[in-house]
Amino acid sequence: MAPKKPLSDAELAILLKDGDEKAYLEVYDRYKEVLHRHAYKKLGNLEDANDVIQDLFAHLWINREQLTFNTNLPGYLYTATRNRILNLYQRNKRQAEYLDSLVWFINKGEYNTDRTIRENELARIIEQEIDSLPSRMREVFNLSRMERLSHKEISQKLGTSELTIAKQISKAMKILRERLETLLFLLIIFFLLQ
Repeated sequence: MAPKKPLSDAELAILLKDGDEKAYLEVYDRYKEVLHRHAYKKLGNLEDANDVIQDLFAHLWINREQLTFNTNLPGYLYTATRNRILNLYQRNKRQAEYLDSLVWFINKGEYNTDRTIRENELARIIEQEIDSLPSRMREVFNLSRMERLSHKEISQKLGTSELTIAKQISKAMKILRERLETLLFLLIIFFLLQ
């Protein structure tokens, strides 16, 4: 019996749009490494590259039915990776500008709050935002970020697929980023001043 011929990118794209998890995993396995290397080369930061690729593949699965592949699948994935990298550059630029303005403000001597009280208040607000996540999402987020478990370990512990875990973490990060964007800048300042 002849070995089974691998699916083409076009076939995988069609199956992916139809919700085929195996097709998704094949796309992931086929392109994760090359896209990750590209993201790391452009960003120079392993965590940022990991986040870009994790976000890309979570978005690919979550929005699979709405995706249009006007070009080939690798072209789509490369373009989506590039766009996420550019968005990260923009976000980092805005954060740097905001950080510069806060440093200027602090250096002018107009920053007279008690740092410990502010740190505790920020920690409380962040914890409150985490607590406001849906219970399952909060549990997955805490296992990932607080207990530092891998997606595989979490999926084994909770009895769900790694794909579900990745989607939950991606959704939680998106929600928290939106809610805490300004507060995260303040946290950076507080840690820089320590």
